[in-house]
Amino acid sequence: MTKRSRVALGVLALLFVGVLACWPWVKARLQAVAVLKTLSHEPIPLPVRAVTDSNVLTQDVAIPTASGTLRGRLYSPAGMSHAPGMVIVHGVHHLGMNEPRLELFASAMASCGLQVLTPELPAIADYRIGPESVSAIGESTRWFAQQTGGKVSVLGLSFSGGLALLAAEQPAYAAQMKMVFAVGSQANMQRVARYYRTGQDIRPDGSVQILAAHEYGPLVMEYEHLEDFASATDRVALGSVLKEHLYEDGAGEQKALQRLTPAQRVAIAQLMKTADARTVTLLAANETKHAREMEAVSPDGNLQAVGVPVFLLHGEADNVIPSAETLRLAQGLRPQMLGGALVSPLISHVEMGKSPGAADAWRLVNFIARMMRRAEQ
Repeated sequence: MTKRSRVALGVLALLFVGVLACWPWVKARLQAVAVLKTLSHEPIPLPVRAVTDSNVLTQDVAIPTASGTLRGRLYSPAGMSHAPGMVIVHGVHHLGMNEPRLELFASAMASCGLQVLTPELPAIADYRIGPESVSAIGESTRWFAQQTGGKVSVLGLSFSGGLALLAAEQPAYAAQMKMVFAVGSQANMQRVARYYRTGQDIRPDGSVQILAAHEYGPLVMEYEHLEDFASATDRVALGSVLKEHLYEDGAGEQKALQRLTPAQRVAIAQLMKTADARTVTLLAANETKHAREMEAVSPDGNLQAVGVPVFLLHGEADNVIPSAETLRLAQGLRPQMLGGALVSPLISHVEMGKSPGAADAWRLVNFIARMMRRAEQ
């Protein structure tokens, strides 16, 4: 073999080693592209398909907990019996684990080589944000860790992200966690409630985030504590209208409206006007009355206790939970526990928003890829 041939072979060998060394980095970013394209309902580019497996198996499971059995669904990549585990917790939605966007997301993550468990949280599915869901998240995580034989990642959407952080503040649950990824989540529930009636939230640097709140947030507050907004005789009737409205069932809402008395129709119209002065006054009183309950679902009270890596992602224009809350979470965590925080203009509230610019798209892909590499380790 000539000297030139030996040099050429040496260069090829170095290139091969370099490609192998860089492959995990490249693979994670290709997988992030695949997940984001799936969530945007866009076709996955052909080169990206090589790092995903469309053959995902699903199975409904029963999760035993101290307070009863939870329903859950397991998404598994075919042929990978020992894939790393991830628990994905749904947000406040009546479909729970059957919510189509959640199913799409869980399937996309499983196609990248993760076993994904989506437990159904009854309280969250009934639009109630309470500490019982913290236990449900923690016990689902512990059960799944036992099934997989190792620590699992926990990804919480919307208010469930804040509840997942509360679970991570408890050593018994944190011992089974590899990391927590909170998407569009609250740091302090009372501050979020205040945002619903003022359209303002305070960032850690003291600047004011001004953004008109979506009606969804205050309507959830009304539905959860209807006794603060309606008389005992009107509660059932008005609650049925609110429920159908939150469930986005237009036909059901119209039927519920038809059953109301004229006075009740006036009352529900008033409650639906979430920016009206009278409704804002009721929301303020509700906020004060339930301050202790809100504190119980606010992770910012003890973030220093979180001993697992945390990734935080938030939509810049999120008007259900303002992005200032993620900045508060990032500030409250110990620096060594913050795996990364990103406020992106490409996300609304836990879903893809406007078309990306190149720089913003890369930041989001890179962020998701870093989270996925942590989950796969």
